[in-house]
Amino acid sequence: MYRCYFINMELSVVLAIIVALCLKISTAADKPHIVFIVADDLGWNDVGWVNPDIKTPTLDRLAHGGVILNSSYVQPLCTPSRNCFMSGKFPYHTGLQDGPILTPQPKYMPANLTTIPQRLKTLGYDTHMVGKWHLGFCDWKYTPTYRGFDTFMGYYGGKEDYFTHEENNYYDFRNMTDVYKGAQGEYSTYVFAKRAIDIIMNHDKSKPMYLYLPFQAVHFPVQVPAKYSDRYSHIQDLNRKVYSGMVSAMDDAVYNITTVLDDLGFMDNLLLVFTTDNGGPTNIASNWPLRGGKGTLWEGGTRGAGFVYSKTLLKKKGYTHPGLFHAVDWYPTLLDIAGGDSSQLDIDGLSQVDMILNGDSSVRNQFVYNFNDNRYAAALRWGDLKLIVGDPGNSRQHSRPGFDLDVPIIDDTPLPSIMLFNINTDPTEHQDISKDNPDLVNFLLQMLALENGTRVPAMDPPTDPRSNPVNFNGSWSPGWC
Repeated sequence: MYRCYFINMELSVVLAIIVALCLKISTAADKPHIVFIVADDLGWNDVGWVNPDIKTPTLDRLAHGGVILNSSYVQPLCTPSRNCFMSGKFPYHTGLQDGPILTPQPKYMPANLTTIPQRLKTLGYDTHMVGKWHLGFCDWKYTPTYRGFDTFMGYYGGKEDYFTHEENNYYDFRNMTDVYKGAQGEYSTYVFAKRAIDIIMNHDKSKPMYLYLPFQAVHFPVQVPAKYSDRYSHIQDLNRKVYSGMVSAMDDAVYNITTVLDDLGFMDNLLLVFTTDNGGPTNIASNWPLRGGKGTLWEGGTRGAGFVYSKTLLKKKGYTHPGLFHAVDWYPTLLDIAGGDSSQLDIDGLSQVDMILNGDSSVRNQFVYNFNDNRYAAALRWGDLKLIVGDPGNSRQHSRPGFDLDVPIIDDTPLPSIMLFNINTDPTEHQDISKDNPDLVNFLLQMLALENGTRVPAMDPPTDPRSNPVNFNGSWSPGWC
């Protein structure tokens, strides 16, 4: 009798353990997979859902089937935006508000910041990165596999040749922490797509997956296999022709990746994010009709093309959302969608779960575009109003959305030191209303001054000769700071 009792009790314990394990697996599997795609230097007008002359059928289908983010803001340059995605903090709170990290520069995202992949790992996620890092690598602790990623394939710096993977004649390509020569001679968009597909195909579906995929495309240098530039044979300007082909090559890569995600059933519980890191450079890209481009505080440098897509998670889809969204908001939004709690975190991002999933209004009403330490410049958004103080950068603008980049409009009239625009009624920033609204300008200047009081000095160390790849068998490598 007693023996039967103990046997039954042991069976009960075993069954309880099995049930608990099943519940744990079920809970993990219920967490959505997240794929976060970043295009580099993509112009506002260089996607098919804005400009049908650009051939991006896959991105168009996903954008129209999801939620197009019409007021999604990023930083004017690469490193600052990637800082936002990874830390949830404005770059003027991390010292990365000025220029991008130069390859031989001992500059980095501070090591005391907890990254989004680190947060997601505590929720049971496998985390992977494929592509461009550009957040510092002078010490191993600043590199991807030390900042929360289980795996990494890509390059540490900000730009390089798409085929040789060299920057200034030295190699920059890694698989995990090892120099990876298997990519030599292969176009980086192909390499990254293949790696992303390999990760997806080998992923244990009982665990949620976070795949961060910052493409090299479509950053300078303009390079693409001829079959893509040939799609734009009618374009006379060679750089514009190749650049357009680079966009289409990236679109094909997204097609291949999402096809595998669909075939393997990941799309049934997946959120896909697509965004640029900044506006396009106006010598090869088009931000029409927005003013300015990469590196400027104008809308053309900071208003980013982007969307979210999901088969099952979006309660409302197939529309364009007008609400304000900033790059720092991805961190808490994705964390909360993954089952975390961002409410007590010391970050600048605001959780926009209800905006993204349910189509509710944005919870963001204001943000600072940036404070530039290396030149007198700052900009503040408050509702529809945008205050610009100092020099926002080159206001070069293209006058039409055609294939060839026409002679840009350059207004040489000196700009006032303070300007105010209503972005809702004047998205191209040509009607300065500051003189008609002095009280409002003073109010916004006070707001900007309060934010400026929280700014930390920009990191701007000189380049370090110890970084020379000659010291590391000809590859850009950590270990010199």
